[in-house]
Amino acid sequence: MAADSEPWDAPDPAPPPATSPGTGHDGGTPEAPAPDPPGRATDPGTGHDGGTPEAPATASGTGHGAPWPASRRRVVRDGVGVGIATGAYGLSFGALSTAAGLSVAQTAALSLLMFTGGSQFALVGVAGAGGSGLSGAATAVLLGARNAFYGLRLASLLAVRGLRKLVAAQLVIDESTAMALGQDDDRAARVAFWSTGMAVFVCWNLASLLGAVGAEALSDPAVLGLDAAAPAAFLALLAPRLRERELQAVALAAAVVAVAVTPLVPAGVPVLAAAGVAVAAGLAHPGPDPT
Repeated sequence: MAADSEPWDAPDPAPPPATSPGTGHDGGTPEAPAPDPPGRATDPGTGHDGGTPEAPATASGTGHGAPWPASRRRVVRDGVGVGIATGAYGLSFGALSTAAGLSVAQTAALSLLMFTGGSQFALVGVAGAGGSGLSGAATAVLLGARNAFYGLRLASLLAVRGLRKLVAAQLVIDESTAMALGQDDDRAARVAFWSTGMAVFVCWNLASLLGAVGAEALSDPAVLGLDAAAPAAFLALLAPRLRERELQAVALAAAVVAVAVTPLVPAGVPVLAAAGVAVAAGLAHPGPDPT
């Protein structure tokens, strides 16, 4: 249609409306579209009102998921919970250590310096059964050797130097390692390691001291039957790891060897013999190459 025949340019509104042959409408002057209100001009490229679309809100500090402060609180809370639970277990060690003949000071020194529950139970168990100090120490070292492998795994993750490395080495235990390796990212893993390690260290030392003091207050701590606590503790540590048939077979063979040599050797040696069975099985059937 030519520009001079545009409906909104008609100068004379007086004639009666006539039907437009091209449209079937009454020929009335169509109204021009209402102008957009100020600030909301139509975007010719989109047909939208020109307003800037709002970006979806994201969690502060992460862009997705929970914000870091909330995640950090959760990790610390879990670590403290593990420390409290382990501390309750330390009460049993303190009482057992005193019943085995160690003093309160010796028990406290073991928890402070050795700080690995399985090895501590092994040492006082051998001592309580009349074994030599050398047998008890050897058993404790064998059980504590796993912490060295934990340290190799955690070294690159923690990336500590100087005095902090010494502190971190003391805190490398089952609980802190499991908590660190169970996190989704390195920052959470480091928080999990330090919070769990410190919580367990504090609670374990306090609980073992209380257990030792409480047991020493008794005239005969042996009447509590605490001599059965060490074997029960070993079973509790071992049972969750025996999910595969091969591991069950190795554990059974080690137990048979330990029982067989018990009448023939001093106390503490059967544990070393059982450990030798496990080492031999590991050398004979190494795990798959991770590469």
